[in-house]
Order: sequence, then C-alpha cells, then structure tokens
Amino acid sequence: MSARRIAVISAGLSNPSSTRMLADRLLAATARELTERDIEATADVFELRDYAHDITNNLLTGFAPPALETMLNTVVSADALIVVTPIFSTSYSGLFKSFIDVLDPDALRGTPVLIGANAGTARHSLAIDYAIRPLFAYLHADAVSTGVFAASSDWGGSGDDVAPLGARVDKGARELAEAIARRAPVTAEDPFDPASYLGEGRSFGHLLGGLAGE
Repeated sequence: MSARRIAVISAGLSNPSSTRMLADRLLAATARELTERDIEATADVFELRDYAHDITNNLLTGFAPPALETMLNTVVSADALIVVTPIFSTSYSGLFKSFIDVLDPDALRGTPVLIGANAGTARHSLAIDYAIRPLFAYLHADAVSTGVFAASSDWGGSGDDVAPLGARVDKGARELAEAIARRAPVTAEDPFDPASYLGEGRSFGHLLGGLAGE
C-alpha cells in the first residue's frame, strides 16, 4: 500500500466551528476513497486561528515566525490539500486570504486541492466558484471540479434533498482521491543535498569550474 499525506486548512474562527466539522468530513471521506485505491492517507490538520498573529506578523515584516514557517513547509510539501473557509460578506474570510497571501505563488503548483466553504445561507454557495477557486487558479494548484458548500441548514437536517451534503462530500472526496492517485508522491527534498541547489548530477566542482570560466 502506497502512502500520501494530506494537509487540511480550516479557517473557522470559533471553537467548535462548522468550518472544522466540514473539513473533518471531507478528510474522512477522502481517506476512505484512498483506502479503496490501496493508498494509505495521513493528515496534518491546521486551524488558521491558531496562527492568526503569526500570519499578521509575516505580512508586516516579510518573515514567518518559527511555528508558521513549520506549518507552511508542511502544507506546501503535502500531496494534496483540503481547504475550508467560512463565507463572510459573500467571499472568503480575511484570515483565509491572509494565509494565501503568505504562500509563495509557486508553492502549490500542480497540487490537488479540494475546496470547501460554509455559511449561514445557501445563497452564498457560488462563492466557491467566483471567489475561492480563482485564488487557487492563480497559484496554479489543481483544484478538483467539485467544491463542497455547507449552509447552516445542512447541519440541521433540513438541507438540500436533491444533493444532500453527504453526497456532495463523497463526490468531492472521490475527485480528490482520483487526483492524488494520478499524481506521483511528493518526495521531501534534502536542503543539504547539493543536488537541491546545484542541479541533479552536479557538484561543487562544477560550480567552482563555472566560476573559473571552465
């Protein structure tokens, strides 16, 4: 059985939060789908509210505090992402956007992403496509076609009878699992390996030779 690692980003502000509830459901469904494909999934789950001050400091100074740097390195080295944000004023939360702003623009290139969002009313369901998905298109991430939106009514038993939340979660998870299975596992790069900054097959001798004009 091969292994993949998923990073889960929850931008909920309260504790407990429906944002985290949706993130957990998406993760559980994705793990089940991967198991059916003989892939073992491990996950790192991050609540952005725990990093709010560090994210702000990064935006102000240009440097990530150690805890945030560790989190960012874990996120960008994952095989896939599950991201969930509450919808405020018809768009993603400010904390979620601030997190996106501290990412390197090329860090998520090609990474499969499952987008989730939640709000008090289903009228905000289109925010995934007109507000959130363009962020990941800009980052050149591979967002799966199904985004999962949950309104308050979806948790209370009076949600959409045509496409209930459970069915939407399963569909998004299936698409993410398929995207993960198609992609080669991400391998951690050793920063002390000369090949990581000199190029595969090259050594310091090549560098010195180049500097000497050889």
